[in-house]
Amino acid sequence: MKEIYTRRSIRKYENKPVTEEQINELLRAAMYAPSAGNEQPWHFVVIKDRAILDEIPKSHPYTQMVLEAPLAIVPCCDTSNLKYDGVFWIQDMSASIQNILLMAESLGLGTCWCGVYPRKEYMDKISELLGLPEHIIPVAVIAVGHPGEKREVRERFKPERVHYNKW
Repeated sequence: MKEIYTRRSIRKYENKPVTEEQINELLRAAMYAPSAGNEQPWHFVVIKDRAILDEIPKSHPYTQMVLEAPLAIVPCCDTSNLKYDGVFWIQDMSASIQNILLMAESLGLGTCWCGVYPRKEYMDKISELLGLPEHIIPVAVIAVGHPGEKREVRERFKPERVHYNKW
């Protein structure tokens, strides 16, 4: 699957909309992620409103790219019905986010994953901006759009970081 190797964080975007079909493909891929006990704790806030997009960097200093992106997706965890003492949801959410990034790459879109959780100050501000209920945790902000830059693909495989059987 070439998208695993070619995906890069994109911080510049063309002034071109993302279609509803593309958005649905991204969200469909997200919801096909594995989750502990098939918990599927995710909800997704899709932001197209330029006024809201422009507010995000005021709440999170590392999200400046949403000022150019036509769209952002905020994956959120619903904590109201978690299994296993609520210890695996961040893995579930991370898998759903990775699926969004890979699907975007396959659709010719660029993305940038900006973490929100576990930074309380980011979580509180994003929750307030989006009007999230108390039991919903914003996990990330993902900028999405047509890439306005080309990022170099570099080899990342490091055999010295692989250990068999024991360290």
